[in-house]
Amino acid sequence: MTTRRIRGAAAAVAMAGAAAACSAPGDSGADGGASAESVVIGIPSEPDTLSPLLGYGKDGNSKIFDGLLARDAGMELKPALAKELPEITDGGRTYTYTLRDGVKFSDGEPLTADDVVFTYDTVLDGKTNNTAKSELDAIKDVRADGDDKVVFTLDYPYAAFAARTVLPVVPEHVAGGQDPNTGSFNTKPVGTGPYVLAGWSKGEKLTFKANPDYWGGAPKVKKLTMAIIADDDVRATRLRSGDLDGATLPPNLAATFEGDGGRKTYRATSYDFRAVTLPTGNPVAGDTAIRRALDLAVDRTTMVDKILDGAGRPAYGPLPVDDPWFAQDVKRAQDLDKAKSILDKAGWKAGEDGIRAKDGRPARFTLYYPSGDKVRQDHALAYASDAKKAGVDVKVESATWEVIEPRMKHDAVLAGFGSTGDPDFGLYTLLHSTLAGDGFNNMALYDNPAVDGALDTGRRTQDPADRKAAYDTLQRELVKNPGYTFLTHIDHMYVLADRWKDLTTQTEPHEHGFASGPWWNIEDWQPAT
Repeated sequence: MTTRRIRGAAAAVAMAGAAAACSAPGDSGADGGASAESVVIGIPSEPDTLSPLLGYGKDGNSKIFDGLLARDAGMELKPALAKELPEITDGGRTYTYTLRDGVKFSDGEPLTADDVVFTYDTVLDGKTNNTAKSELDAIKDVRADGDDKVVFTLDYPYAAFAARTVLPVVPEHVAGGQDPNTGSFNTKPVGTGPYVLAGWSKGEKLTFKANPDYWGGAPKVKKLTMAIIADDDVRATRLRSGDLDGATLPPNLAATFEGDGGRKTYRATSYDFRAVTLPTGNPVAGDTAIRRALDLAVDRTTMVDKILDGAGRPAYGPLPVDDPWFAQDVKRAQDLDKAKSILDKAGWKAGEDGIRAKDGRPARFTLYYPSGDKVRQDHALAYASDAKKAGVDVKVESATWEVIEPRMKHDAVLAGFGSTGDPDFGLYTLLHSTLAGDGFNNMALYDNPAVDGALDTGRRTQDPADRKAAYDTLQRELVKNPGYTFLTHIDHMYVLADRWKDLTTQTEPHEHGFASGPWWNIEDWQPAT
């Protein structure tokens, strides 16, 4: 949830209808034009920054930038700014990339190896406010070997390192003279990507125009507008009215467009899960017995069926049930009797109103969810209903992220997480104790030495069997002492005007809409006719 926050301005605009955000695709307004050359997409949130130095686009699919590598539709790594996949030597400690010939930034300056070195050095600089820098922990040194070669030396063999080099590369000649935390590059970026930022009205929209000199070929879609519409219902209404060409929607709203001959629905599998953070410092939510009981009290299957209309899977942990790293023995059904027994044994006794208490403290805590997010609202209400059956009173409240953020170290949050590519990518920042309370990293302030050890082993060994054993251990530890109540893994749903051919989706991370969906490779789209 680092760059996924719905800003307060966006919520306010969306709830008001956001009439000024973009004109109808079918009219001749500034954002419109019902053609294959202009696209207006409705998404629920916007990034805080467009600088990769602060985390933007770190998992790929940035429209403004490219990484050394990228991912194809099947999530396999492919060359991007690099001519080919890296040469790996020294037992997995040295990665050498050769840059593609003739690549230029959108201001006309050539890409060089020094730009790559500058990008990684700046991200890793302790003064740079990039909360994802732990993902590059393995890097000992990065250096240029001439203008076209970049050599990474690692402190330890890191099996997933190549996938981390989808990180977008920025121009040193522009960003090098600025403070990476506050400089104008954050809102006026220059990259090598297929699109150039044409305008950004915070809380309303981002507009991109095609880069005619893109090394991969000039895109057929000449203008792309991302309309920021926090409220799901408003987004669906504007899509139905023709104000948008496409939108990311929750499953129940996407279903209302079935049978619409002019639009097509896309469903993408994902690593995106919904979970309740249970902060360690909360006297109720931080109690291990409460956590274990809530884990058993929730009816995950019903949440998938009723809230997601079947477009998802029960979440028994942070990894999806169909992931090869998933530990099959952690699947568990709702068991209210066992939940009540755990609470009884821990001294949480039921009162006359059915709500438990211990040492005079009621089993009660507040659960926040972001305003306008119907899927999270429904999860929160279902969670509170299931918890009450076990004698735990969960008070559900909606709020903007500006309200939630100062409270999330002490109060529970209906959160969303999930990263693709390797289990290390999502699990380390979610669970490692060294990242407790670091922005949206480890929101539960979870501290479990066995889990820390498993994460470190999974990151530092290349042996597949040892990694699998480590992540199996981690998942079992989360059953014994869950810092989160994992609820569902969500399939992402999109509806889009049917004017382009052969569109695909990828397996997606939590962040979706801005860089995912059928527009993940909009630069490659071809008109249907």
